[in-house]
Amino acid sequence: MTKIQSYELLLRQLEGLLSIETDSVANMANMSAVLFNELENLNWAGFYVLREGTLVLGPFQGKPACVRIALGKGVCGTAAQTGQTQRVEDVHQFPGHIACDSASNSEIVIPIFKNGAVWGVLDIDSPVLARFDQTDRLYLEKSVKLFEKYTHL
Repeated sequence: MTKIQSYELLLRQLEGLLSIETDSVANMANMSAVLFNELENLNWAGFYVLREGTLVLGPFQGKPACVRIALGKGVCGTAAQTGQTQRVEDVHQFPGHIACDSASNSEIVIPIFKNGAVWGVLDIDSPVLARFDQTDRLYLEKSVKLFEKYTHL
């Protein structure tokens, strides 16, 4: 199976789970579990939700994580502040990187929107340098769009 075929199957699986539930916590929990278990070479997959100007840890799969991240700090805070996906090949070269897990070497963070404003982020880490390419970005952004479509944010 090609990478694109795998992602197409993943999107169908996510849609099946997300389309029958609207609760944000339940959908974050299921989505992080699916991503963590279906994608190769990950050591963390989960969510941060924007609360009073700070990203606060949500449901995730992986080792314990940083609980609060300021806007503009690290990869997650940058994605939330700019409203743009951050795909980082080597997190150790990213200015202000927050090392919650020293095993992480690359990261992708996709902002989640509600009514045109950032609601939170999907954060995925890998111990492999340059783990995430443009195909990952495209399909993970599609995954977030499904989350936005079916979840009451």
